Amino acid sequence: MKNKKILVIGLGVSGISCIKALHKLGAVIYAYDESPQEKLYEKLQELSSIQAEYFFGSSDIENIPMDELDFAIKSPGIKYEVPIVVKLIEKSIKIISDVEAAYMVTEASFISITGTNGKTTTTTLIGEIIKESGRNCKLTGNIGFGIFDDAMNSKKGDVLIAEVSSFQLAGTYDYKPQISVMTNITPDHMDYHHTMENYVEAKFKNVINQDENDCAILNYEDEIIRDYSPNIRAKKIFFSSERVLDKGIFVLDGKMVYKNEKDTIFIINTKDIFIPGKHNLENAMAAAGAAIALGTDVETITKVLKEFKGVEHRLEFCGEYNNVKFYNDSKGTNPDASIKAVQGIEKPIVLIAGGYDKKSQYDEFIQSFDNKVKALVLLGQTADDIEKCARSYGFTNIYKVQNMDEAVKKCFELSEEGDNVVLSPACASWGMYPNYEVRGRDFKERVKYYGGSSTQSR
Repeated sequence: MKNKKILVIGLGVSGISCIKALHKLGAVIYAYDESPQEKLYEKLQELSSIQAEYFFGSSDIENIPMDELDFAIKSPGIKYEVPIVVKLIEKSIKIISDVEAAYMVTEASFISITGTNGKTTTTTLIGEIIKESGRNCKLTGNIGFGIFDDAMNSKKGDVLIAEVSSFQLAGTYDYKPQISVMTNITPDHMDYHHTMENYVEAKFKNVINQDENDCAILNYEDEIIRDYSPNIRAKKIFFSSERVLDKGIFVLDGKMVYKNEKDTIFIINTKDIFIPGKHNLENAMAAAGAAIALGTDVETITKVLKEFKGVEHRLEFCGEYNNVKFYNDSKGTNPDASIKAVQGIEKPIVLIAGGYDKKSQYDEFIQSFDNKVKALVLLGQTADDIEKCARSYGFTNIYKVQNMDEAVKKCFELSEEGDNVVLSPACASWGMYPNYEVRGRDFKERVKYYGGSSTQSR
């Protein structure tokens, strides 16, 4: 990329990482953000030592020397219909994601994890297993501070364990991970991809360039993945939480096993996996498959599966007050993820849901309540839509609030001894929070505050 003229679109985590990496590579850097310059002061200060030409707001688009550009790197969350991207497409300028850029500049190996749900837990689990095995690895992609800069600072023999979103994969062309993982595919991000076909196509870019020297870890119980699998040229390791497979990872008499052409290898008793729930059993299987594909010994896999305590914001236990347990599942950013949360927690549940409208449908989410959810506390842009859907199925114990403080306070009022209060929004956090992490931490702070008050007054 030396002396290439490259436009970075968006000055978020991904964009800043790209600018830092491009600077090290000797590129000529242009950068654009739709926000006014004064709102980006701290970010521009972080980049003050780097030579780059900046453009701000829609009125500045015409000043970008597009005819000179070699290509553009777009931050994943920026939609393809925004004016600057439309302009680049009109001029036939190639637009790539940070994942594609990272792949272009490193000789490190990639383990690439995608799916609608389970990505973060699976990615983190794989990282813990590989770290325990003694290999040099780094969690990156949607985890961390930018995959492009991480790739720049890696070398041959290193392993980049990348959680990759459909947004990132949509901007890939040659990306070819050595090991890919597909956890599941259910409807999500329709506001971005517009159709399920587009979403599925983006997800399968995780495997499309792999060949027989690579390996794909695939959820056999996901019909979309299973039906597509004949098109995958990589060696395949299927995993299943539902049935015994001819080959792959599955449960046999309460034991997770891996069966290949020669042997059936015991991995762990399923009851010894520390993180609860069927969805976490599947995440553990996916992680074990990736570790096996990398040549990791089974003893190391077993040890980590026994000890791994889960990730923040994914059914994270965050306190018990007056014999009521509180769980932070802010990572539940779509209905399917929140269905798994409801399935993974004992009844009765007081559930907080609602947030940014990604054009999701909530029927299956409401149906999953199955007499486990006793009260529903709603907030955010989707509160009315979720309420309407819930009432159409006869669920009427609904409370609407304006913010997280009111939501947690209401849950303390509604809950009784033996209840479980769960934040699992089934929606993204945008509009109320910059990301699900900030939302989850706000929930935990409110729980601690009202929990302390309720304990003292008991």
